[in-house]
Amino acid sequence: MIPYSTQDVSEADVRAVARVLRSGWITQGPAIVAFEKAIAKEVGARFAVAFNSGTSALHAAYFAAGVGKGDEVIVPALTFAATANAALYLGAKPVFADVDSLTGNINSKDAAKKVTAKTKVLVAVDYAGRPAALRECRALARAHRLVFIEDGAQSLGARYAGKLVGTHADMTMFSFHPVKSITTGEGGIIVTDSEKFYRLLTLFRSHGITRDPHVIEKKDDEGAWHQEMHALGHNYRITDIQAALGESQLKRLGSFIAKRRAAARRYPALLKNIPGLTLPPHDDARTKSAWHLYPVHVPPRARKEVFEALRAAGIGAQVHYLPVYLHPFYRKLGYTKGLCPNAEKFYAGEISIPLFAKITPAQQRFVAGTLKRILASL
Repeated sequence: MIPYSTQDVSEADVRAVARVLRSGWITQGPAIVAFEKAIAKEVGARFAVAFNSGTSALHAAYFAAGVGKGDEVIVPALTFAATANAALYLGAKPVFADVDSLTGNINSKDAAKKVTAKTKVLVAVDYAGRPAALRECRALARAHRLVFIEDGAQSLGARYAGKLVGTHADMTMFSFHPVKSITTGEGGIIVTDSEKFYRLLTLFRSHGITRDPHVIEKKDDEGAWHQEMHALGHNYRITDIQAALGESQLKRLGSFIAKRRAAARRYPALLKNIPGLTLPPHDDARTKSAWHLYPVHVPPRARKEVFEALRAAGIGAQVHYLPVYLHPFYRKLGYTKGLCPNAEKFYAGEISIPLFAKITPAQQRFVAGTLKRILASL
């Protein structure tokens, strides 16, 4: 089976993990600090705080932004459920904005219509690794005094307006799941230039307990053991084992992204002039995708048959994503079909075909040839 995406683990990665296992530090040690500094340096941010998942990182970011009961968080309808779920964790209401019909990214004009007096945060998701309209989203957030968070789970290594993704928003989340740009197995991180957000993120990650001398209310008669719980946090800590893998992987980020982009450039020639098939937009002067996914569109009525035929041929196609508000859980909360027409239309015909750093031209030719034959037979 050719997967839609997969990790690329080298012997250097294995050695990096082995060094940590022999070091005496398994968690809460120096490898985490080193990884955080390396990520921050890579994207040009002042601070980075690592977590045990991208979902945990989003939860912490919403907490740091001050999200609470009764607040609203604007998120795109086309995303993994965690983007919206993290608002619910804090008692807030996810408000779904429609997406651009070509890219699948948040439509900033529709998002602007959804802003109310209760809105606290605007979240842009970089669908498939392509940066959203970050300039427009940032302007919208500033105009309404919102915290702007970029869900860059799929876009580490992408560029927007000449700069790497990571400093365009108040906080940016990256995911390190195995199918992402680099992996720590499971894991995520928030990068930010705000010291205030940095301190709140680190607090939330570790039970809300701190020894930070900037905030401690320690009495003079307390010793160095003293720690205090200042918030209801969680155990969202990443391990040194994962961090070592991540720092090792980060050294090859440039190579991973270059290979993904090369693979993305091969597909248009392989898939040209196929009736019923629509390809994703190319990169342009402002937006350079990390190409986490290669989402194509087929006629909605044929999608299930195409998907099943690809799987039967040994091609691990996938679909990204059911608009969040159409999940049964969200339907029970009162969200209804028709809320975001572009997102629903985008989802109806989407199939993600294989694209990852080590995919070969021969594998891509097989994928393209198989897809062409399937569509021709319908």
